[in-house]
Amino acid sequence: MTDVFPSTRTAALERLARFAPKAGADYARLRNYELGAGSHTHVSALSPYLRTRLITEQEVLEATLARHSPAAAQKFVQEVFWRTYWKGWLEQRPAVWAQYRADLARALDHVQTAQGLRTEWQAACLGETGIACFDHWARELVQTGYLHNHARMWFASIWVFTLRLPWVLGADFFLRHLLDGDPASNTLGWRWVAGAQTKGKTYLARADNIEKYTDGRFAPHGQLAQIAVPVDASPDPPPHWTPPPQERDQTQRTGLILHGDDLSPGFMLPADWSPAATIFLDVTDGLSPLAAAPHVAEFNQGAMQDVGARWCDRLGDVTGPCPPDALIGWIDANDLAQIITPYAPVGPVADALRQVEIQRPDVPVIRMLRPYDEAAWPHATRGFFKFRDRIPALLNDLGLTDTKTPAL
Repeated sequence: MTDVFPSTRTAALERLARFAPKAGADYARLRNYELGAGSHTHVSALSPYLRTRLITEQEVLEATLARHSPAAAQKFVQEVFWRTYWKGWLEQRPAVWAQYRADLARALDHVQTAQGLRTEWQAACLGETGIACFDHWARELVQTGYLHNHARMWFASIWVFTLRLPWVLGADFFLRHLLDGDPASNTLGWRWVAGAQTKGKTYLARADNIEKYTDGRFAPHGQLAQIAVPVDASPDPPPHWTPPPQERDQTQRTGLILHGDDLSPGFMLPADWSPAATIFLDVTDGLSPLAAAPHVAEFNQGAMQDVGARWCDRLGDVTGPCPPDALIGWIDANDLAQIITPYAPVGPVADALRQVEIQRPDVPVIRMLRPYDEAAWPHATRGFFKFRDRIPALLNDLGLTDTKTPAL
């Protein structure tokens, strides 16, 4: 996958520079067209880099609004904030992630005992269902680690309503293969398609829509479900989130944990200070009870190596990438009194850090929160449309409205 998505910040910045001129009217007009692997030219394809924060949302928005007015780039700006919204929504309801993991474990157990389900699940994962568009997207995902957003929606709808497979198995299939597999965006996106996220609202893939936006490459007339009955789902817990304490003692011997939720450490490193030691935490094996695709680990570890090379003179003694079970030994070997780490939203990284706090309560773990997340997440209490109404104010609060020039 490294030839398509090189796991470096340089590659991310080059991709952003190529796309930024098209982030206005071109994106708004053409973003829904899914033209196949190697032809995703109407979307940014920046999501693997945003997923790991080799580049940040703020940087992408700055580059966009330097070329386009907020009105001209509205659709793309909203797309960037969708990922932010999903993270904020799940951060305020971590029980939804825990429920997904529990439901997935039960579904995988059922796969092992129900021959018919196992056969249908395997056919879907292998792209052998006989529905040409679905099979193509299954193979593209496995081969490239990426799918166009419109294809993801169609795929999820066909998985749930045509093939009648549990949505959690589909979400797991994506998370094991996507280079941009974000626990919040992935889990909640699948919930939305299935009707569990916005109660009573589902997404039904339609043959004419697929035919139009694949430019006639696929036309699955007569093959798709005609109705989409929402899946059963328990009520969502009420939103609640309190930003963590940010104070750290720079006189203490401090370790830095860098992880795949945020690989841009500059905001945590004052010019006159460096940690005694740094470890790169790789949670690829924690994405699923099943093995993640090799390209997912390859991308994540390559991104970490890129960060280590670029920041080598600011990180102290560097270890990793390492799995979570290496963290306690690293703390003890470096005689650390405290740890700082970029805030990890709900997902495998946060789960791993929580285990460190349980096993070594004497070593504080200070989770450093970006101003971008701190400003945006509290507004993700309801549906996206309410959040969307806050975007102009968020751009202003983040100092992004003064970067624009007339649209090109």
